Amino acid sequence: MSAAPAGKSKAIIAYMTFIGMFIAYFMNRDDKHEFARWHIKNMFGLVLLLFCSLALQNYPIGFYIYWLAFGLWLFSLCMAVFNKQMGIPLLSAKFQIWFSFLD
Repeated sequence: MSAAPAGKSKAIIAYMTFIGMFIAYFMNRDDKHEFARWHIKNMFGLVLLLFCSLALQNYPIGFYIYWLAFGLWLFSLCMAVFNKQMGIPLLSAKFQIWFSFLD
């Protein structure tokens, strides 16, 4: 079994609601870990996707975006638990570029 990467606990905390994302972000500001930073940015993108679904909740597309965001959140949480820096195809790479202010 491989050793856990530095920042694994912060990465998992980031996926515990959007408040957990802020907690993990502030924990990671002092002692920066690349693994945690990657997952914090990924969760930030998922939170924005969730807010989009809430804004569109009166339309059928909002329902589908909500369940898509939930499924992607579950997948991303599993990747953090299994020590992988693998995320959502296409989106995670964009999240890392778009949310560089979270570094």
